[in-house]
Amino acid sequence: MSASRLRAALRPALPAVVLLFLAVATQAGAARRALDFLDFGAGVLALVSLTGTVLWGLAATDRLLLHSGHRLIAQAVHRGTGVAGLGFLALHIGVKIARDRTSGTAAVVPFTDDSHPLLIGLGTLAGYLYLAAAVTGAVRGAFTSRRGSRWWRVLHMGAYVAWCAALVHGLKSGRAAAGWVTTGYMLCVAGVAVVLVLRIRAPRRNQVPYSPPPDAHSGRPRGPDRAARHSRGVRP
Repeated sequence: MSASRLRAALRPALPAVVLLFLAVATQAGAARRALDFLDFGAGVLALVSLTGTVLWGLAATDRLLLHSGHRLIAQAVHRGTGVAGLGFLALHIGVKIARDRTSGTAAVVPFTDDSHPLLIGLGTLAGYLYLAAAVTGAVRGAFTSRRGSRWWRVLHMGAYVAWCAALVHGLKSGRAAAGWVTTGYMLCVAGVAVVLVLRIRAPRRNQVPYSPPPDAHSGRPRGPDRAARHSRGVRP
């Protein structure tokens, strides 16, 4: 029997095999175990993705070590981790509500949880800031004006606040974290802080003073008055 005929003969049996696999997995408690994992793991995955988004976003702005091609790759990874973080965040919220760890109201309105209003509220606030940064990053073309660019920077910089709030939320709102986990989080905070300071200082350090283009006739740099008269068509 040829391979094509064998595939045609086995194709009708594939749905039955899939249904049998799902039935056995359900009977063995796979769904419950998956929810147990996601109850604690989805938030961790969201935090890891958010951390990667922040770090790769900072890397994408580096002009001292990375070339333009490297920065494009960093931007692509930055966007990919951002999308993954949003997916894990939605999964994290859904599992927590489904298991009555919090209410739907507390997941939407910050600081309204009955048991841990501050810690759960920080997670809700981090989610909103992260979503705002992701949306503004996706529609950056809508912020092309000078004023719009400033608003884009303000909203996008909210990702750093979201990351810090998510760290506190993840460390304190769930089960107690091990010492090495807390140390690792603090090292991540220190590392991002250092890179952020370097990013802020780099444009000032590398800024080149503006030099007006030379005059076409004399070869001397145009002063402000000469350039203005030239643009108006007035001879000096």
